[in-house]
Order: sequence, then C-alpha cells, then structure tokens
Amino acid sequence: MSEVAGKVCVVTGAASGIGRALALDLAGRGAKLALSDVDSIGLAKTVRQVEALGAEVKSDHLDVAEREAVLAYADAVAAHFGKVHQVYNNAGVAFQGEVERSQFADIERIIDVDFWGVVNGTKAFLPHLIASGDGHIVNISSVFGLVSLPGQNAYNAAKFAVRGFTESLRQEMLVAKHPVKVTCVHPGGIKTAIARSAGAPEGDDRVAYAEFFDKRLARTTPEDAARTIVNGVRKGKARVLVGADARFIDAFVRILGPGYQRVVATIAARTFPKATKEQTR
Repeated sequence: MSEVAGKVCVVTGAASGIGRALALDLAGRGAKLALSDVDSIGLAKTVRQVEALGAEVKSDHLDVAEREAVLAYADAVAAHFGKVHQVYNNAGVAFQGEVERSQFADIERIIDVDFWGVVNGTKAFLPHLIASGDGHIVNISSVFGLVSLPGQNAYNAAKFAVRGFTESLRQEMLVAKHPVKVTCVHPGGIKTAIARSAGAPEGDDRVAYAEFFDKRLARTTPEDAARTIVNGVRKGKARVLVGADARFIDAFVRILGPGYQRVVATIAARTFPKATKEQTR
C-alpha cells in the first residue's frame, strides 16, 4: 500500500506497454482504476491482470482523439466512483517519416492522438480533480519532447506541445491555488511495441527503424518505467525522466543548446545512410 491506496486513478492507453504497466503498478498499491484503450482485446487482458491483484476496475473502449467521447467518459468515471484523484494521459501513437514525404493526414493523426488526446483528457477531468481536493494530472510526453530527431517531426511536434501545455498547466494550478498537482513525464527508450506499430510513408522501411529502436534504444522495461512514474507522482515532481537515456539526452540538449541539432543530424546520416539517400531522391 502507498499514498494511492483507495484513490481513483484513470489510465488511458492501458491495453499494453506503459499503460498496462501503470495499471498493474497502481493496482498493486491499492488504487481503484478506470482503464481505457481503443484495443479492446488488449484492454481486457489488462483488466484480468489487475483484477487478479484485487483492484476495483472500470474499463471502457475510448479513442482519446474523440473529444465528446472523452468528456462523456470523464463524467461517467466520476459518477461510477464518486471521485477522481489521478489521471494518467498515456495513450499515444507513433509515426516515422520525413516532412517531405509525409501526408497531412499522417501528421494530423499524431497531433490528434498524442497532443489533443492529452488536452481532451486534461480538460475533461480537471473539474473532477479540483473537486476531489487531492488531484494529480500526469501527462506522458517523451524524450522526443526534449530533443528533435530527423523523421520524428510529427511526434516531436506533439510531444513538445504536451510538455509546454503541461508545464503551463502546472503553473496555472499553482497560481489559482487549486488542489491539483501536475507532472510531465519523458520516457526514453521503453521496451514496448510502439516502434513496431508506428506508421510511415509508403515505401519507407519502417522495419529497419523498429529493429534499431528495439535493439539499440529500448533499454527500460515498462514495469520499471511505471514504477519510476508513480514514484515521481508520489513525490509531486514537476518532471519525471524515465531511463538513463532520457537523463543523458536532457543533459546533452542543455549543454549543447541549438548545436545539438547538427550533432544529431550527423549521427542519423551515419546510422541510416541508405534510407537517407533514398528518401531525398
């Protein structure tokens, strides 16, 4: 048991990865859970696992990009449990592709889910969190909310936006003296399926990127990530960096400033020379 024992915690994107790990970690600490995802099969598996730990669970199919659905969902969760204490806006999708080759629809989908999904969840639940007298909003950005990479333009845009939105929100809660804490989370490489399921422009070799991510970048397990996040929330941290790589990148960008961009571009050109040449024809 811990400070979350008995509290109502909302986790979006709970069917797999960090979302499922968060649900299990919170269940193990005695929380009541409201879990959602567009993947009903994966969500059902998560529900079975947290129920086995004795958690009270409400599960729903939810696309966080659908604003009216999120607004109705927040009211339904509050009505079901009576209160809402913590919201983990975790749901997200990925896309790997250069601006020149990406379609508007590709970029729009990432912004709709990864940024507007966070805004929708925040706006929908904020009144309930204030009313609880002990609220906490946890918005999952990314290490790509700290550093930009070639081919990650849409994801970078969304995750940088989540960071700015969340940091401003935290300040607003402090100014208004509302009983709501706010945390922005920046996971590094996590061993999930996000790279393998990422979209890409037609003709791009997304398999090569996914293999590179899985073998070279994904160092932290979802379970370790969830533990770090929940512990950071328990301590009321404004920012939580998940993984040694996230801490390194944070320092790397701070030290080099804008100069980091040329360094990253040079590394990317050497790492994916074939893809770079083909994509610039």
